[in-house]
Amino acid sequence: MSTMTRLSELTGDYVLDTAHTRIGFVARHTMATRVRGQFEEFEGSAYLDGDDPSKSSARLTIRAKSIQTHNPQRDDQLRGTFLYTDDHPAITFASTAVAQTGETTFKVTGDLTMRGVTKPVTVDFALTGARNGSRVGFKGSVTINRNDWGVNWNAATKVLVGSMVVLEFDVAAVRRS
Repeated sequence: MSTMTRLSELTGDYVLDTAHTRIGFVARHTMATRVRGQFEEFEGSAYLDGDDPSKSSARLTIRAKSIQTHNPQRDDQLRGTFLYTDDHPAITFASTAVAQTGETTFKVTGDLTMRGVTKPVTVDFALTGARNGSRVGFKGSVTINRNDWGVNWNAATKVLVGSMVVLEFDVAAVRRS
């Protein structure tokens, strides 16, 4: 974060800059490898309150079919038998609480909905940059158990694909006019 920017200067409504935001994931596949991927289509907004971060909020909607691991066969399987994107086209997150944990670090708790199942998660975020209060950057992650949302195909995938998935957020947001 720029030393010239105080949190209070960031108060306002923001929208995701989708060209500069990455929403990704990492999962273990077999015993020795990891699969990395990301979602290509999403939108989101946030209200930031720099004076009282507990009054901040965020919303995110991901188009589930936009999942991309650079392996077309795996991507089709993820869309179909794991995420059921025809029946559940969106993955959503809506914050329910924000807590400041350090000078520029935060815990954002909210409801994550996947495949029609909603569960609470807490994402650790760090403010990575700000420019004149008009643009902000955050980086965050959370580890979830995909089985909690029913993201599974069959008994073999419980063994071959790790149940713990790291969701990664590298976010750029622009203040609304």
